Amino acid sequence: MVSGSEVSILVAFSAGVLSFLSPCILPLFPSYITYITGRSFEDIKSSGKSSDITKLTVINSLFFILGFSIVFVLLGITLSYLGSFFGIKKLWLERTGGILIILFGLNIMGVFKIRFLNRGTGVSLKKKNLGYLGSLFVGMAFAFGWTPCVGPILSSILIYGSTLESLPAAAILLLFYSIGLGVPFLISGLAINQFLFLFAKLKNFMRFVPMVSGIFLILMGAALFLGQFSRIAGLLAR
Repeated sequence: MVSGSEVSILVAFSAGVLSFLSPCILPLFPSYITYITGRSFEDIKSSGKSSDITKLTVINSLFFILGFSIVFVLLGITLSYLGSFFGIKKLWLERTGGILIILFGLNIMGVFKIRFLNRGTGVSLKKKNLGYLGSLFVGMAFAFGWTPCVGPILSSILIYGSTLESLPAAAILLLFYSIGLGVPFLISGLAINQFLFLFAKLKNFMRFVPMVSGIFLILMGAALFLGQFSRIAGLLAR
């Protein structure tokens, strides 16, 4: 048996995984992993022969993940608090949020483009010499940058979090979104050769990820708009 809240957490985690798989994040993964570790890609690929490089990859990756997790969780708490502070009724939050999430889904599918969601500030990958603290800051910059494709999915989870009447619940939701985005990053960093092999094999299927992500958001938005998200979660929890 699982609870409705656990279903919401699963949705948030799945959204994080979809963000990692997006065409704007997955291809950039090698660049990020070499940048935060400060090692060449060839060194990381041969990390199985060096425990030092493996340790460096794990710790830097964890600090990177912690960086964007802090930002995402704080954003979730802030939006949830603002909704409560201004006394916005949950019904209107769900209706407005549902419409926005559906639009985000259509945006990802390419039906139309919402410019500010498809433009990220990016992170300069030229030089990093702050060690683990540098990886933390890069993770935070990554979160604020919202590289293209992540924006619509993350925004949808933030919108859903704002409809929750509990700040801890919103924080947990965004935490599991961050975990969903961070776990594949960490695993891929530890198994970089396997990652490259799978990426080469699945490259032709990457064009379907936006479609899957779009459908995911449209269904989520429709359920939220109709006020059925909690009910569906309850049914799935039985």
